Amino acid sequence: MNLHSYRLLFLLIGIFLISLPLSGCDNTDAEPVVIVEAVKPTAQAMVAAANPYAVKAGLQVLRDGGTAVDAAVAVQSVLGLVEPQSSGIGGGAFMLVYDAATGDLRSFDGRETAPAGASAYMFLGDDGKSLGYVDAVNSGHAVGVPGAMAMLGIAQKKYGKLSWSELFNPAIELAETGFEVSPRLAQLLEAYANRVNLGNNPAAKAYFFLADGTTLPQGFLRKNPDYANSLTLLANNPRALLEGELAIKIIAAIANDPRPGSLSLDDLASYQPRERDAVCRPYRELQICGAPPPSSGGHAINSTMGILSHFKFSKDGANDPNNWHLFIEAQRLAYADRDKFIADDSFVAVPLEGLLDAKYLMERAKLIATDKAMKHAKAGNPGGVAYGRDNTAESEGTTHFSIIDQWGNAVAMTTTVESIFGNKRFVGGFLLNNQLTDFARNPVDAMGKPLANAPAPGKRPRSSMSPTIVLGGAGKPMLLTGSPGGNSIIAYTAKTLVGILDWGLTPQQAVGLPNVVARGDVTRIGAMNLDPALVPALTEMGHVIRATAGENSGLHVIQIMPDGSLLGGADPRREGQARQP
Repeated sequence: MNLHSYRLLFLLIGIFLISLPLSGCDNTDAEPVVIVEAVKPTAQAMVAAANPYAVKAGLQVLRDGGTAVDAAVAVQSVLGLVEPQSSGIGGGAFMLVYDAATGDLRSFDGRETAPAGASAYMFLGDDGKSLGYVDAVNSGHAVGVPGAMAMLGIAQKKYGKLSWSELFNPAIELAETGFEVSPRLAQLLEAYANRVNLGNNPAAKAYFFLADGTTLPQGFLRKNPDYANSLTLLANNPRALLEGELAIKIIAAIANDPRPGSLSLDDLASYQPRERDAVCRPYRELQICGAPPPSSGGHAINSTMGILSHFKFSKDGANDPNNWHLFIEAQRLAYADRDKFIADDSFVAVPLEGLLDAKYLMERAKLIATDKAMKHAKAGNPGGVAYGRDNTAESEGTTHFSIIDQWGNAVAMTTTVESIFGNKRFVGGFLLNNQLTDFARNPVDAMGKPLANAPAPGKRPRSSMSPTIVLGGAGKPMLLTGSPGGNSIIAYTAKTLVGILDWGLTPQQAVGLPNVVARGDVTRIGAMNLDPALVPALTEMGHVIRATAGENSGLHVIQIMPDGSLLGGADPRREGQARQP
């Protein structure tokens, strides 16, 4: 056999190998694979996301030669179909992208904006008091300009390899042929659909309820041709939700009761996603990077970790209540600053440099006693305007995914429709967001002082979404993490950082730690994997503890090991997977 024949043989073998299915990804009916530990395939790549269908779609794009950003488009479009309670094309997102070719780390802001007709008092009732939860989130005033897909459009144009249009094929096919309703979607529909008035919207009722008035059961094959049509429009135009027939439908839906909103076609057409520098700060020998305002993640995560850098954890890690005590106290201080100072920095002066200044964080750390809880954690004085005491209420309808491709490009993206099932308005096969209820419902505090996160025309509400990438000594990613969970996102995400970076845990072990959320004077601790000795020990130190089973994170983590192998973690509290080709 001559040299040409050998080359042809090797080429045919390579084509055959590439055409093989991704391991474990061809049967979405199989039991979810939660974790892949220390697997070292030929091409290092991984997708960690909240649903098996979405993971499969992302891996298919990677196998077809797509980048991490290409895969993110496919994952997002599938999640909007199979996990509508948490995210979708009708919502917003923050995304970090690491470009292996240049070493650049960029932040993309697809956060929703308030319409020109928004008012600082739009979530107050006729009695001058804040609207109740359901009235606020289901109001037409709650819908912001959806920005997630327009954001992905500008990022994919810069970092993608495949054509934009083909990235929607997995979701379009799934919408046309049908997907099986997952246990989580079925459970949440049964538990919440009537409580949040999902059936009051005729289109949502027709989609999420059966003819007998019950909600979709687990395993039900749900087709969504309207969603397939919407994705087809998006495949031809990343701004299809902001102009054309979909935009007209969105505005018509928002103009309906209850409490019709002021969002207009001009508001949609004028929306622009933003690309900015990530917020990166040192932690020991590493760099922790997050999203800038109006995300509070870049600040609050770095604040928590920067305070903790002044302490040394014991070698017992998660088994030592004193280590948890330090983690709780650092959180409390970070949350206090976050609540008072972080908002849309296009509208208010956010003292971000002061908040993350090394000397300032050292002074904050000095407030922590190693054996006794603070009675109250108060905001500091980093400079800038002194705003009032925040009254924002945030819900938990969000999702997060992490992706590494074969070239070493990385994506950490958190995306949401805000509360469970969003605004309940169902347009083109998807739910609209209620993101504007992430503003403070009352623009002033009890003392009459204005709040940084008060609503305003064109303003983006503050977010707790915290997509995070940790850079190693060479400036390359060594950890991707993030979670849903409302304002608890910060605590969930920081937990994985401490667990992996300080306590030596694998991603799956860190994800599985009990969730410990310390915002204010009461610390909430989730029941999963909770050491029964932890709560008494913390109580003895003066902590006010509320143990609950309701701390429901959705962490999806990828760790890049020194030898290039990947470890993944998917939150057992949800339905996620971490998988490789």
